[in-house]
Amino acid sequence: MQNRLTIHISVILLFLLLVAGCKQEVVYHELRGGRQQQWFEPVPYGMVYIEQGHFQMGGGDERVNKEITPTKNVSVNSFWIDETEITNSEYRQYVKWVTDSVAAILTFKAGVDEYKAVDRDRIPFDPPRVDRYKVDEIWKDDKSEVVEALKPMFYQGNERYWGAKEIDYRKIFYEYYYIDYAQAAKRENSYNYKTNSYSGSVTDPLTGQVKQVKDRSDFIIKKRIPVYPDTLVWIRDFTYSFNEPWANKYFSHPAFKEYPVVGVSWEQANAFCHWRSVLKENFLASVKILSIHPYRLPTEAEWEYAARGGKVNSNYPWGGYYTSTEKGCYLANFKPKRGNYVADSHYSTKTMKVGSFSPNEYGLYDMAGNVAEWTSTAYDPLGYSMTNSFNPEYQYNALENDPPAMKRKVVRGGSWKDVAYYLQVATRDYEYQDSARSFVGFRCVMNAIEDERK
Repeated sequence: MQNRLTIHISVILLFLLLVAGCKQEVVYHELRGGRQQQWFEPVPYGMVYIEQGHFQMGGGDERVNKEITPTKNVSVNSFWIDETEITNSEYRQYVKWVTDSVAAILTFKAGVDEYKAVDRDRIPFDPPRVDRYKVDEIWKDDKSEVVEALKPMFYQGNERYWGAKEIDYRKIFYEYYYIDYAQAAKRENSYNYKTNSYSGSVTDPLTGQVKQVKDRSDFIIKKRIPVYPDTLVWIRDFTYSFNEPWANKYFSHPAFKEYPVVGVSWEQANAFCHWRSVLKENFLASVKILSIHPYRLPTEAEWEYAARGGKVNSNYPWGGYYTSTEKGCYLANFKPKRGNYVADSHYSTKTMKVGSFSPNEYGLYDMAGNVAEWTSTAYDPLGYSMTNSFNPEYQYNALENDPPAMKRKVVRGGSWKDVAYYLQVATRDYEYQDSARSFVGFRCVMNAIEDERK
């Protein structure tokens, strides 16, 4: 009986093996596609999904000269966008992260035994990562070798304010790398499979130097950007005006933590986007989730598409042609009357907490007023006429010695110190990429991988 049972079990196992073998044969000998793990797109924290679509870009108020605000029918892909502008609190997280990294690297290079185990692993184009717990220990450590290693980070000599120990943020930079896809995509820079080499040339966007392409590393660009915002913009932007209190406290004091960060140049905003991408990628790698698109500044077209909130032929993000309700309540933070900065709100004469006014139909706050916002787009009066109707974008990496006109970048949305015209969704304005303002901030976007969402 036992022998028969053994035979039956053997026959069943042999049958299962044959079936499995057949399935295996089907997988490897028929066109079934490569095996890949299941993946879902995680919802980015604090962001809103904007579904792909078509809209008429520009135009707006019929009373405005069409030569100033032309129109263009365009389509954009799906993307994620921050529901509010980047706040002081969020930007301070970035400043602290970079400052901690500098401290960890200095102690690592100094050979301090307790901190030799600083994590130096990297993902591509990632600055050195550090163990955050070890960083906390570094700041508290009063050993002479640690104090000496961190000494270059602090003000020295006569620059020490009343003898206080303060970090010299002029020395804190964020270094990162990015791929210049625009130059890599040029036909003359294509890889020649016959000669197994490149034949084109590449221009260094920092120095303007032209060099022969030897390998694809020539398309990798290094950036070194100061992290701390320019707090003196509150004084510099307004002649014969007393704004010293804002310069002293606006960024550093916790009372303003939910206010939009200002004093950040276009270059600094791009560096922040890269850092935010690194922060996300490091986490996804730690939990073995495939990477997503990096964070970046929105294109001008994406910004306007999101600001419109799905509404057609409306002047403002909330729809309609007016900046106030029937009861006379203003719908954004701006300057509604000559010299009167408080008519829109009795709570502030400048920026306000993000989200103080109602969002548009997409759930986005402050797409008009509060602070104007950087976009990735280079400003050109004829930009609409030369860009594609599919994901339109015009970029130019201005060199340091380029004339100011070539350093202009599009800003949108108007600010707390602007009149209503600049709040319109179609109004174009610009600032210079290496300048910082008390009325310009930014928000991030990220391409959506899944265009069809349930």
